[in-house]
Amino acid sequence: MQKLVVFSGAGMSAESGINTFRDSDGLWEQHRIEDVATPEAWTRDPQLVQRFYNMRRKNILNALPNLAHQLIAQLEQRYDVHVITQNIDDLHERAGSSQVLHLHGNIRLAKTSGPTAQYTQEFFPIEGTALDIAQDKCPNGYPLRPHVVWFGEAVPAYEEACNLAKHAEIFIVIGTSLAVYPVAGLIHEIPSSCQAYYIDPQADYLRVPHQYQLIAETAVAGMQKLADLLLH
Repeated sequence: MQKLVVFSGAGMSAESGINTFRDSDGLWEQHRIEDVATPEAWTRDPQLVQRFYNMRRKNILNALPNLAHQLIAQLEQRYDVHVITQNIDDLHERAGSSQVLHLHGNIRLAKTSGPTAQYTQEFFPIEGTALDIAQDKCPNGYPLRPHVVWFGEAVPAYEEACNLAKHAEIFIVIGTSLAVYPVAGLIHEIPSSCQAYYIDPQADYLRVPHQYQLIAETAVAGMQKLADLLLH
């Protein structure tokens, strides 16, 4: 089986009703990024940060995978498919993808807020939608926080993602503006022989090398075109 790697961003989940990372006014669901998505924000006001992610988790649980998620899962019928996602939702898994690497964490899981938070591999499933600062603690007594990589934190899964890209025979970039580093650098890790595609409404060669075939469509429309090509 050929190794097919999908690298997905916020545009992947937009058609499921999940807001893209920043609106045009620079806010994320009416909050400044600095107030809800940094270690400093947690230190300053953990209750606000916890409430914000509880709301995000509820929205994600109410969302459904869209056709693009489903088509990526269907590619497993013919290819060895690995998904690398910048998204913190679990829509790829719910659509049926069996090998998903979350670069920026998974909001359905919690982890310690203690000193080892950035690099821990111990994660706790969240029952329902909410974490409670006072009640939900790790075994060492620290409040549980969302398993989300915040601005200013390391991306522990990046090395594994690079390894997947380096061995890809088909590489699909979908729904990402390629503006967040270091993960945007993955597009340069693929072999010269790799068949590469970039699906995004703003797709252009200012964002990706000419090795990529551009599909200037939304995730759903673009994956419909590409899945038709790859499956038939």
